[in-house]
Amino acid sequence: MSKITRPLRSVLYIPGSKPRALDKARGLPCDAIIFDLEDAVSPDEKSAARDTLAAALGEGGYGARLKVIRINALDTEWGRADAEAVRNMDADAILLPKVGSPAHLEALAEIVGDIPLWAMMETPGAMLNAPAIAAHRSLQAMVMGTNDLAKDLQTRFRQDRLPLMTGLGLCVLAAKAHECAIIDGVYNAFKDDDGLRAECAQGRDMGFDGKTLIHPAQLDVANEAFSPTEEEADLARRQIAAYEEVIASGQSVAVVDGKIVENLHVATARETLAKLDAIAALSAE
Repeated sequence: MSKITRPLRSVLYIPGSKPRALDKARGLPCDAIIFDLEDAVSPDEKSAARDTLAAALGEGGYGARLKVIRINALDTEWGRADAEAVRNMDADAILLPKVGSPAHLEALAEIVGDIPLWAMMETPGAMLNAPAIAAHRSLQAMVMGTNDLAKDLQTRFRQDRLPLMTGLGLCVLAAKAHECAIIDGVYNAFKDDDGLRAECAQGRDMGFDGKTLIHPAQLDVANEAFSPTEEEADLARRQIAAYEEVIASGQSVAVVDGKIVENLHVATARETLAKLDAIAALSAE
């Protein structure tokens, strides 16, 4: 499965059963949308939600936003019907909840063919099996389900998320090793911008590509947090220029702002500028 090279700073959950929300999502500044048929849809609405979502996606209008559909787990009474229905929808990927092993992804792949898969990482078993899950041929991204993980671990809420760090770190390592995208879990207090900003900064520093969000009010904070700053872009340009200058003179190490710049720093600098270009292109679309 090819690596995702587009921005995934903000990944917004939208109920698949709510026509008004599905319509509003067409104008929101998010990088990706998870159209949810699982937690956001009550049991008596599951079947109708498939038709509602199919109609909305058929109408289009979501632009460059990545369209991901979260189905119900295959061991539920709705999972297989979800997978069969989504197979014919205009979706970029399918998100499977409660993934505990590669076998869960394989079962879904047998139904949906070569559609890219995303995996909800939300159980202790998933944390322990993260490398094997990340290695599945159809997997394109991992999504942290931090609420469910905290429930299973029987932890208490902490702003530093210390009880979740082992699991988060294992998944980041697995995703990076297998070149999957990895999206951080939700921040529940959707009116607390400062708390969200701090958690986004923590996630970005850990290596997450973006944040899953539960409310449009969280979009601006996530987009800013996972975008290179002007200072980072300026430093990247100066590092590249300085390094290219010393290479031209037959040397191999440059100095910028009193710090050594080697080829690995230049590679990071180029990635920073490439991400800025990708964000600009996404915004233009």
